[in-house]
Amino acid sequence: MSRIYVIGHKNPDTDSICSAIGYAALLNQKNGQVYIPSRCGEINDETRYALDKFNTDIPEFIENVEPNISDLPFIYSINAEEDVPSIDIIAMMDENNVRNIPITNKEGKLTGLMSEHGLAQAYVRRQKIEQLSISPIKLTTITRILNGKILVPSRDLLEGRVYIAIDALHVTLSRLTHNDVAVVGDNEPAQLALISAGIAALIIADSAPVGDRVIKAATEKGVALISTNLDAFGVGKMINLSLPASHIMARDVPTVRKEDSIDYAKQLVSSSRYRTACVVDGQNKLIGMISRNTFLENVLKQVILLDHNEYAQAVDGIEKAEILEIIDHHRLGAITTLKPIGFLNEPVGSTSTIIAGKYLEEGIKPDKNIAGILLSGILSDTLVLRLSTTTTKDKKMVEYLSPIAEVDPVVYGTELIQKGMNLDGYDIKTLLKRDIKQYELFGKKVTISQVMIPTFEFSGNNSDIISKELKKIKNESNSDISAALLTSVVENGSDVYIDAGGLFIHQMKGKEQPLRKDGMMSRKNDFIPWFGKIIKDL
Repeated sequence: MSRIYVIGHKNPDTDSICSAIGYAALLNQKNGQVYIPSRCGEINDETRYALDKFNTDIPEFIENVEPNISDLPFIYSINAEEDVPSIDIIAMMDENNVRNIPITNKEGKLTGLMSEHGLAQAYVRRQKIEQLSISPIKLTTITRILNGKILVPSRDLLEGRVYIAIDALHVTLSRLTHNDVAVVGDNEPAQLALISAGIAALIIADSAPVGDRVIKAATEKGVALISTNLDAFGVGKMINLSLPASHIMARDVPTVRKEDSIDYAKQLVSSSRYRTACVVDGQNKLIGMISRNTFLENVLKQVILLDHNEYAQAVDGIEKAEILEIIDHHRLGAITTLKPIGFLNEPVGSTSTIIAGKYLEEGIKPDKNIAGILLSGILSDTLVLRLSTTTTKDKKMVEYLSPIAEVDPVVYGTELIQKGMNLDGYDIKTLLKRDIKQYELFGKKVTISQVMIPTFEFSGNNSDIISKELKKIKNESNSDISAALLTSVVENGSDVYIDAGGLFIHQMKGKEQPLRKDGMMSRKNDFIPWFGKIIKDL
């Protein structure tokens, strides 16, 4: 079941958060998908107060909606541990139709990669002929590899050199130690002589007969006795293929994390000689493996945008996501999509108003907490229905939600706004960035901050540092213009600060900043139309 993220704008205000929560809750009651209320920034004190008041979790933080490894519908889960013999790895490759298999230790941590390339290097292209030997391997495992059977059991783990008794017997005997393994055919005297040397194991090739004297001698000496239908050459070949993965695996394995982007993973896989990368967690534990086949499907995160419709305000990576729907109450922005989507833009005071209206349209009554959350979004964005943006629909939705939420809208709304005007403990830079939006206005990149203040005294006492920090914001955001509204609810107006590199000196008519604008309470309805006209007339 796919996850669809319902998300507001960067530097989210209360309406952005609350409308996302409310709409996700509505959609989860209607549809078979999973809708996740999300955010792409930190919540402010006002929003936190609303969430606490109505016992609602903070939405999931989404830094970027560019598709990442966790969005892939399929990754290979096959793997093997370091002690698995090469021949078993080859069988796993054939069975699963893959060319690479990740290798892990006992704790599941990635240690290497067995690949066809690596196997070719280890076996086909080997120039130096080395002494045939057995790395630590269980007796039962080597018996299985040789398609043999144990006639006399002995030590559980074998490790040592392997000799095929084709030389003069006394030459072979002179080389053997108690850890070594010998291979012999239908030659009972040779079988007995090799056992008497006290070796670790004796392999009887070609299904040669094994007499009682040989079995008795092997039992007394503690020498494992294995019978196989392979000839001596076949035994040597299979022993060579019994090398554990740890002896052959490559260690220069490309790795990715689940949070890495698919574009990055594609580049990594394409540039790797294995055409593969392993997915690991923070402790290097293997999660799976990806290859070029993993990327055959076009994978996109699906999102619904609320309370904005401009790229500059949207979550990072939005250009690489699939936008399913937009619901907003601001001016039209520049977001485009490849196919038709639902787009609802109403000139009301808040996006939460639109979402509350959808509950009524669907005949679904929100529970107390969701009603309280949507009410919070409306009261916040309209300053308890005082802003010029307030419409009849906003008022009707407040009347509808308040009884369900069991609060007095004026009393609760006043408490909510006061939380938003809590300036204690915050420096000017933080306050200016707490509610900041980016716009494209007549070819100019503009950032506009808004800070709710108790009285204009705060603006007057901090005007110098406000202007200084506003200039920094302009430079850091690479904007043409940065503006800040310090809005006093009590005094019904805003102090306006503008940094535009001298572009607006003549429009300011010689007035020093801040400009006092009585009645300017809304960034959307009051400031942007006024300011946009100035920019247009430049």
